[in-house]
Amino acid sequence: MADYTTIRTAGAGVRAAQIDEGLRAHMNKVYGLMSVGMLLTGGVAWAVGTTDVLMSLLRDPVTGSMSILGWVVMFAPLIMVFAFGAMINRLSVAAAQLFFYVYASVMGLSLAWIFQVFTGVSIAQTFLITAIAFAGLSLYGYTTKKDLSGLGTFLMMGVIGLVVAMIVNIFLASSALAFAISVIGVLIFAGLTAYDTQNIKNTYIQHAMAADQEWLGKAAIMGALQLYLDFINMFMFLLQFFGNRE
Repeated sequence: MADYTTIRTAGAGVRAAQIDEGLRAHMNKVYGLMSVGMLLTGGVAWAVGTTDVLMSLLRDPVTGSMSILGWVVMFAPLIMVFAFGAMINRLSVAAAQLFFYVYASVMGLSLAWIFQVFTGVSIAQTFLITAIAFAGLSLYGYTTKKDLSGLGTFLMMGVIGLVVAMIVNIFLASSALAFAISVIGVLIFAGLTAYDTQNIKNTYIQHAMAADQEWLGKAAIMGALQLYLDFINMFMFLLQFFGNRE
């Protein structure tokens, strides 16, 4: 019995070590994919936003109003993210990764306007503030023993309400509503950063023993997309507070 117990304990220890090693590799892949997506978004946004000819295709240079193409670019990321969620099970890992990179590039187009409105220094400062906050929140989500799953439904309801309020404010153009949206938006996506990180970790642990490489590859891409969206949204809401206008 002692020998069996020893073997069983040793076996459990080996499996735990394998899961820990696999989890680290999985999270590194998630953060790596997210980082590439961020570079694509930032590069496209800067290239288009600092080129007047390209920006004139999206916005009227005199009135500042958006063209038809500008409206398409604005809503394209929202449509694409829902399409991605619906299609990912039918895509290969390579196709899903390509879709993510295309999505990140389109997001860059939709954010190019910030380089026309805010100073480059304030954009860089806000990005740094967001990066520090994101790192701390993600680390908390990864290391905390507290179960954050109960926050998921509440936060997603908040996101839906936030999107509706933002669409309404496009037509109302209320500065008070815009301020409230920014405050609530920062809080919601701060919470989602911790929640999503813990969820990515827990989901991997639950499926680790299956060793399904196809699933693991897609899970890493979906995790990267979730954290990417948390970062981008937190950055945009913080920019409303810290961004200095041209």
